[in-house]
Amino acid sequence: MTPKDMVSGVKKLAADWAYDVVSIGYPGPVLRGKPIAEPYNLARGWVGFDFARAFRRPVKVVNDATMQALGSYRGGNMLFLGLGTGLGSTMIVDGIIAPMELGHLPYKKSTYEDYVGRAGLERHGKAKWRRHVADVVTRLIAALAPDESVIGGGNAGKLAALPPRTRAGDNADALRGGFLLWQETKPRNATRPKRRP
Repeated sequence: MTPKDMVSGVKKLAADWAYDVVSIGYPGPVLRGKPIAEPYNLARGWVGFDFARAFRRPVKVVNDATMQALGSYRGGNMLFLGLGTGLGSTMIVDGIIAPMELGHLPYKKSTYEDYVGRAGLERHGKAKWRRHVADVVTRLIAALAPDESVIGGGNAGKLAALPPRTRAGDNADALRGGFLLWQETKPRNATRPKRRP
């Protein structure tokens, strides 16, 4: 799918809707509201595409995992991991959104994404994939020390059980995140209490 195909499809689906703004969850890295790399699983042409002009409305573009993370957020420090084509990741620290590309970090003979993304599921089978997911999630929670962790994405439902210290996200959280992008909010708990030695 090209960005023009996406815009055309969305306009057809929303032809009888009244809307003022558009939120896009993009399957790749985004910097300052613009895709900075072509997506792995879509056609080319996304980098530099003028979404606001195509929709004739204001548009906010964020990474797709970031959009679902925002909709999942309840406060404090939250790690969101999206199991899908790859491994989407976002950390929200006291209301400050930090999109990450943790899936590209080295793991075993390749990267986290190669073991817990769709290719890993297909290559290793469901049982081994689940063990890799549990290991990767445990490692990332240990490294980042979030207050809570959310597992979402299209393949989260393929887990027999959630890894320890996690809760399930829902794809509907991405819709909520899309709405929240347009709300003017201030971060909660902007100053952290000092830790005792």
